[in-house]
Amino acid sequence: MRIGVVTFPGSLDDRDAARAVRRAGAEAVPLWHADHDLAGVDAVVVPGGFSYGDYLRAGAIASIAPIMREVVDSVARGMPVLGICNGFQILCEAGLLPGALVRNAGLHFVCRDQRLRVESASTAWTCDLTEGEELLVPLKSGEGRYVADAATLERLAGDGRIVFRYLDQNPNGAQADIAGISSADGRVVGLMPHPEHAIDPLTGPSADGLALFTSVLRAAASVA
Repeated sequence: MRIGVVTFPGSLDDRDAARAVRRAGAEAVPLWHADHDLAGVDAVVVPGGFSYGDYLRAGAIASIAPIMREVVDSVARGMPVLGICNGFQILCEAGLLPGALVRNAGLHFVCRDQRLRVESASTAWTCDLTEGEELLVPLKSGEGRYVADAATLERLAGDGRIVFRYLDQNPNGAQADIAGISSADGRVVGLMPHPEHAIDPLTGPSADGLALFTSVLRAAASVA
C-alpha cells in the first residue's frame, strides 16, 4: 500500500509521519503542497506543523493549496485521509470534517504525553484498536481546542463519529473532551494528539500510535 504524506511550508512532522507509515509496512510517498496530483497513492496523511506560518487561522491557507484540492476530490471517491494536529485543522478548514480548532483554553501552548480513550474502532484508521482502549501519545499544540455548535456535537455523538476523547484533565478545553473525530463514512479521521510520535517505546512514551497506521492497511485489505 502506498500512503502519501503531504509537506507544506512550515510542516515539521512530515518525516515522523512517513516513518510511521514505513514502520506499519506501507510505502511512504512524499507529496508537496503545490502538487496537482496524488501520485496514485491509496491513502493520505496530512501531518502536523505550522503550515504557512498559521497565518489567518491555523490550516486556513493550507486548506486551499493545490494538493488539498486533489485530496478533497479523492475523499469524494473514498480515499482514507488522516489529519494530525495541524492536519486536523486543515481538514476542518477544507470542509472534510465539521467544527474548528481554536486557541487553547488559557491561551497556553500545551506539550505533554496525553492519555486518550478510543471511542470508535470502526474507522479506517482505528480498526486495529478496541473501543474503550486507552492510548498514550504526545500532544503539542496551541490551537487544539475542538469546538462546534450544539447540533454538530449531538450529531457526532449520535453517529459514533467521536473517535478519541481526552482522559484525565482536558488539556485544551475541547468541547466534550474531543481529541479526534471522523467523517460520516469513517474514511477521514482528524485528531489533535500525535500518534506518529508514539510508534516505538524507544522514541516515544509508547508504541500505541502505530495502530492507526496499521489500521488503514487492514481496512484497505478488507475491501481489496
